[in-house]
Amino acid sequence: MLRAILTAGAAVAALLAPAAAHAEETGQGIPPLTDRQGRVLTLHGWNIEDKTHRGEAALTGITERHLRDMRAQGFDFARLLVFWDDLEPRPGHYSPGYLRRIGRVLDWAEKYHLKVVIDAHQDVFGPAFGHRGIPEWATRTDGLPFTPHPDDWFAEYFEPAVQRAFTHLYEDADLRRAQAAMWRTLAARFARHPAVLGYDLVNEPMGEQRPGEDLPTAARRIERDQLTPMYNRLADAVRPADPDAWLFVEPTPIVGEGVPTGLGRVEDPRVVYAPHFYDTAMEAGADYDPGAGWIEAYERAVTAYPKRYGVPVVVGEWGPPDSALPHMNRFYRDAMASLGRYASGWAGYVWCYGGGYCAVDDTGAFRPHKELTAEPYAETVAGTVRSAGYDSGSGVYRLSYRAASAGPRVTTLSLPPGTWRITADGGARVGRGTAGRARVLAAPGSEVTVTVERG
Repeated sequence: MLRAILTAGAAVAALLAPAAAHAEETGQGIPPLTDRQGRVLTLHGWNIEDKTHRGEAALTGITERHLRDMRAQGFDFARLLVFWDDLEPRPGHYSPGYLRRIGRVLDWAEKYHLKVVIDAHQDVFGPAFGHRGIPEWATRTDGLPFTPHPDDWFAEYFEPAVQRAFTHLYEDADLRRAQAAMWRTLAARFARHPAVLGYDLVNEPMGEQRPGEDLPTAARRIERDQLTPMYNRLADAVRPADPDAWLFVEPTPIVGEGVPTGLGRVEDPRVVYAPHFYDTAMEAGADYDPGAGWIEAYERAVTAYPKRYGVPVVVGEWGPPDSALPHMNRFYRDAMASLGRYASGWAGYVWCYGGGYCAVDDTGAFRPHKELTAEPYAETVAGTVRSAGYDSGSGVYRLSYRAASAGPRVTTLSLPPGTWRITADGGARVGRGTAGRARVLAAPGSEVTVTVERG
């Protein structure tokens, strides 16, 4: 199955690669993410998770250190993985302990000035198939077979039982109600928490491939006919409890191979398109190939939806399992530049202490080349951004904006560890904050350029 995905992905990338020359134009027409005060947000951060512990021990693998260390490196964003099977172990019974532990993580995030998106995570549907996510009581397979793939877990998504379980989740009225009730419970509990920016309604949704369909065709149909109605249902469920939070909606993971999504409009004023940014070949252990055109093809494809529907983009997961391969320095530089062209932010996968996908090792030091994710940026801009970008070669970040004529006047910069020199024109004043942050105060309506350079 992995070979088939690789082949399909290579074909799609080759088809879309000629558009790469215009990749620098893709950010045009995509609105920025904003906070409740109307300031423009940029999110740089990581996923945080505990896939090991369950029941009363669930989420205990996430500690205050995770949030403290992320902030110390200049990150302002965490995508917190939560699991429906832990939240609602029996139909209608929501775990008070699990809700308290989610709240504890959010309190740490508030303490260290991180914004959080709560992600309803699933891997291969859930525990019925040896993973985490949708409870066993909400898993219906019609007796279809499931064969584990221990050396290629993603291939398990294509097992008949898993695909049928997704169909029932999308189509069965009682499961629709249960999923909506789960989200109402989360939103009602955390709507007023100051760390909560929004909710990622389901991680990496998949579906049932019909006979004769190739993967891109199946993905677009599932997104159009099943995911779009689901997101509208869940938006309706969340809004009575939380009218302000951003709702993050994901396409299927097939978008990672440069396939434009088939998602339709989600009828809500605060929607974020939240694709993931993975290359199948790299996921299987291959090095980055700068000449393959994958990043350019992905960027071209992934920007079509937010342009069409006028929604911001935040990439919810990205990063290879082996960052030490020869071309990974180039990969991180190319990826960061690409994300900066069209996305309001991103969450790397994953902030943990060890090997593999982990951002840092056991000592807290970045694993090879992942330090390139830590760069200066503007967390919040009190005005209209004209341009913003970091040149990793020169180590210079430059932000130009027109200060708002009313409302908040302070723009906040985030700085990685080190010595940085900050200058601002247009009559703006620069002041240092805490935890690697700086503040720029500008007169209403003024045109400001801020330059940040390594000192």
